[in-house]
Amino acid sequence: MSYTIYLLPFISAFIGWFTNWIAIKMLFHPKEPKKILGMTVQGIFPKGQKKFAQKLGVLVASELLHFDDIAKRIADPSQLNDVRPYISDHIDHFLEHKLTQKMPVLSMFVSTSTLAPIKEGLMEEIDVMLPELMRQYADSLSSKIDIEQMVVQKVSAFSSDKLEEILVAIMHKEFRFVEIIGAILGFMIGMVQVLLTFI
Repeated sequence: MSYTIYLLPFISAFIGWFTNWIAIKMLFHPKEPKKILGMTVQGIFPKGQKKFAQKLGVLVASELLHFDDIAKRIADPSQLNDVRPYISDHIDHFLEHKLTQKMPVLSMFVSTSTLAPIKEGLMEEIDVMLPELMRQYADSLSSKIDIEQMVVQKVSAFSSDKLEEILVAIMHKEFRFVEIIGAILGFMIGMVQVLLTFI
């Protein structure tokens, strides 16, 4: 019996790895439709890029990035605390410097000691008004911004190279796992073939 039969597991392992590697490559190539043996062939992702973009748009808009969640964050009073110091500084600057320019007559009757209560009253009103203002602003944005359509347009506009780069970056380990599994299964099939020759 020829010793070359013992190479069968390794040959099968290579075939298993190679066929899976080819299958993964065919997900992205050819990027443009090509006629091969009378059939039009194109990579799965380039061919279905628009459908993929539409489904991704629906997924992002409905499950991952719903505008209601964004609106709640925008109008969250705890988030608005971040802009409060800026508003406070702006009011200080207005009362101390611009009041005399905008209302010179009124400024003659307003002393430095009365500026603090004025500022305090303004800040209280802003604290009440700002969350509602931001909620209305967020509601207004929700009617103007279509997250689903934005995602669809962005993904549809990707070049085939860019789409491949993104998907390979995300699924690199999974693709490598598929290649290794192909090699392992091929090796096992080769071993079975060797064992069958001895039966």
